[in-house]
Amino acid sequence: MTTTQTAPPAAVDTKADTEADTNVTTAPDADGARIEAFAGRVLDVISDGATALTVSIGHRTGLFDTMEELPPSTSAEIARAGGLQERYVREWLAAMLVGGIVDHDPAEGTWHLPAEHAAVLTRRAGKDNLAKLAQLIGLLAGAERDVAACFRDGGGVPYSAYTEFHALMAEDSKDMAEGILIDEVLPLVDGLTERLERGISVADVGCGSGHHLTVLAAAFPRSRFVGYDFSEEAIAAARAGATAKGLPNVRFELRDVADLTGTGPFDFVTAFDAIHDQAHPAAVLDGVARALAPDGVFLMVDLRASSNPHENVGVPAAAFLYGVSLLHCMTVSLAQGGTGLGAAWGEQTAIRMLHAAGFGSVDVRAVDGDFVNSYYLGRI
Repeated sequence: MTTTQTAPPAAVDTKADTEADTNVTTAPDADGARIEAFAGRVLDVISDGATALTVSIGHRTGLFDTMEELPPSTSAEIARAGGLQERYVREWLAAMLVGGIVDHDPAEGTWHLPAEHAAVLTRRAGKDNLAKLAQLIGLLAGAERDVAACFRDGGGVPYSAYTEFHALMAEDSKDMAEGILIDEVLPLVDGLTERLERGISVADVGCGSGHHLTVLAAAFPRSRFVGYDFSEEAIAAARAGATAKGLPNVRFELRDVADLTGTGPFDFVTAFDAIHDQAHPAAVLDGVARALAPDGVFLMVDLRASSNPHENVGVPAAAFLYGVSLLHCMTVSLAQGGTGLGAAWGEQTAIRMLHAAGFGSVDVRAVDGDFVNSYYLGRI
């Protein structure tokens, strides 16, 4: 029996198509080679955006975790192991192949997740799992039209438009809190671990679902912890988590942290990736400074960046940072009539605002286990 293989149509020559298209629209003084190169860059951006969504699906469905445990397997075997529909798994595998995520043996019809890729894509990777961040692309895409409208109409998109925000942030903060908080972050402050062991008063502003505080409360039963957040959903989740772990030394309160009147004094105050989202960040920092004990320390963890955009060119994940800022952080602040500080407010602005709030000493540190954030230590 003879099989006949039909040649693909000429239309699949995307490079030729791109060249033809650019020739039609090229301005007389434009560099054709640069146009072609930039067109390729834009196509890569669009393609990578699609890959980000399919990576998110791989995380949500547990497919990366399933494939990590399997030898090279067929789509049917992978679907069966994951309890999923084979047709969807097969299409997803093809997307993962062309996206450079999985390997494929066409002769055997098998698919495989390399161990080196599993190290940053599975739940077992913990804080190093980058696949969970891909979920943010879909979340932000849902707000794209509303944000675009704000360019014309002003205002912002409220938190309520981001239905999964707290759940996604909770997943990430849980991994970071359990992975590095005790062993890598606390040692940034000399003597802090010993003080926590003896018993001090601690507050977390913008606590979200409370994972950082529950980790601390479990590790230091003699200290007292309180978390503040204005999200009812987040506070409910935080309280449920503390109850489930049987932690009597931590409580969570529904509160706009722009007003910390009547709280404190606290020996240690934390803010984990929360200040840049605030409607009125300067007021929050002022309140923290007033609520801090004379010998207290403020630990502000926030996204690592320069306040000058040109200094962020070439920085890993800088485009992601600005995208998250535009499509979430900045706009939710503006929706509350706030300043719209943005996620990329940067080290220079952060230091200036901390000094303006009354922190006479500000030290900026880095943690090996966290390439995303800077760690600011403020003292009165």
